[in-house]
Amino acid sequence: MKTIGLLGGMSWESTVTYYTEINQLINQQLGGLHSAKILLASVDFAEIEELQATNNWQKAGAVLGQKAYELKTAGADFLVICTNTMHKVAPQIEEVSQLPLLHIADATIAELKKQAVKKVLLLGTKYTMTQNFYKERIIAERIEVIIPEESEVEQVNRIIFDELCHGEIHADSKVYFQKLIQAAAEKGATGVILGCTEIGLLIQAADVEVKVFDTTKIHSQKAVEWALNK
Repeated sequence: MKTIGLLGGMSWESTVTYYTEINQLINQQLGGLHSAKILLASVDFAEIEELQATNNWQKAGAVLGQKAYELKTAGADFLVICTNTMHKVAPQIEEVSQLPLLHIADATIAELKKQAVKKVLLLGTKYTMTQNFYKERIIAERIEVIIPEESEVEQVNRIIFDELCHGEIHADSKVYFQKLIQAAAEKGATGVILGCTEIGLLIQAADVEVKVFDTTKIHSQKAVEWALNK
């Protein structure tokens, strides 16, 4: 079994899910008392969020790259960045860390293709929804991406940072997300990407009528595959 390097803390709420999912999947596959070999570097998200807000992505990439390099020196075999948004600086992190990187969008694209989804709603932070670093990887695979209107983008972003990153689950926010997903379905979307690792705390497959692609779970599953097979 390879050692997984988790770069987490963005937020710690979703990093907990990564740790739980990966260990549960390893145990399901290997049985007995087996658990995952994991090294975790968890950053202070307040520092990273400030760099996001001030558009200082270069420094954010440097900070995360250094943490990722520490994972390499500690013995990690590959890297999992436990957040969608910071994949914006994934090339920088990969270069500094010198570790193979399991990209969250690529893992998600593989699932979209497996389920033959051709049109999908992307929900996430405003950076993930509006910038090209994430959705262009999906579009390049001939999958159409829908994002909400500008005011809706801001509201989704607010719910993520003000509620979900604090572990707060509000019924009205759940309804708001469900309405966005239903509106996308009416435009032909057959799936929704939960493109922020905290959204899975709010929306599950049973909550909507389209296929749900929870990036945290998808990423965790692929990490287990890499750990056991790659």
